[in-house]
Amino acid sequence: MNKIKLQEILKQFFNEDIGDGDLSSETIFSRIDQGSFTFYAKEDGIFCGATIIETGFKLLDPFLNITLLKEDGDEVHKGDQIAIIEGSLQSLLSGERVILNLIQRMSGIATNARKAVELTKGTNAKICDTRKTMPGLRMLDKYAVRTGGAYNHRSGLYDCIMLKDNHIAFAGSISKAVQLAKSKIGHTVKIEVEIETKEQLLEAIEAGADIIMFDNRTPEEIKQWLPLVPKHITTEASGGITLDNLRKYAESGVEWISLGSLTHSVNALDISALVKRKDVE
Repeated sequence: MNKIKLQEILKQFFNEDIGDGDLSSETIFSRIDQGSFTFYAKEDGIFCGATIIETGFKLLDPFLNITLLKEDGDEVHKGDQIAIIEGSLQSLLSGERVILNLIQRMSGIATNARKAVELTKGTNAKICDTRKTMPGLRMLDKYAVRTGGAYNHRSGLYDCIMLKDNHIAFAGSISKAVQLAKSKIGHTVKIEVEIETKEQLLEAIEAGADIIMFDNRTPEEIKQWLPLVPKHITTEASGGITLDNLRKYAESGVEWISLGSLTHSVNALDISALVKRKDVE
């Protein structure tokens, strides 16, 4: 994860939440009032967000003492302690909500990614995400996917050419779209083509696509069409795939399965904070 980029993201989030000052904390506590937060899991899952805790609280107050009890990718169970943060009550309370929001979301993504990976065991299929991330959170969302054991698809519009139905419609055909793309890129950039019919599949193969995505096709259709795809072309299934039908897609023989639900339909993992003042036993 890009630590410099992370700091800039967190600064933006803290500025949004704190504004010109935390009225609640600053009116009740002084800078010398001390205490601690213990972050703990309220349900089972996969933890993700250690760097958020460390970087976030240190941005607010470099004198806070942070003890991480879980690392990214660790299983957590209800009641498990995740981290203890000690120091100024003002700093602890000012950072609590932003940091909890992020680690709950990231842990939810990691948990779902781990479930998806487990469902593909015994097959050759690999799970990856999509660009269906929350704006401003893509780096964190995709990091959480990796933490759960899955893989990242392209990071954005800049690192892979993906020719979808609208690109193909405007270009006139798959062949024209691929030809135009190939004429303007270097050898390190791959071209993925989205197909929905057998005719489109054959056209994409002939055009020289590097990756073929079976879009909204059934596992039975994919299994039937896969023998037509040369070994050097990577295959991917996407669209309408959930944890309920994922196993059938994995058993079709496709190499990659992309799941938008990993990041666009996040169920945050329930994590909370136990508070203790230093002068109260």
